[in-house]
Amino acid sequence: MNAEVSQISLHGIWLLVRDVEYFLSFQDFPWFKKATVSQVQKVRLSAKQHLYWPDLDVDLELDSVLNLEKYP
Repeated sequence: MNAEVSQISLHGIWLLVRDVEYFLSFQDFPWFKKATVSQVQKVRLSAKQHLYWPDLDVDLELDSVLNLEKYP
């Protein structure tokens, strides 16, 4: 598996992608705040830089996680 949710906290989720951990805050990524644990954990990595949560119909480029200022 190339992407997985490693932790869910009150403030956001920790996402492990190819052995690098990223924090997605609920403030910046509000789609995950009211989602179930099962919905959040079902993440897929495709096309090397594209993350997709099928149960939430949320897809993100990894670059948007790294560079929030580029994606208002």
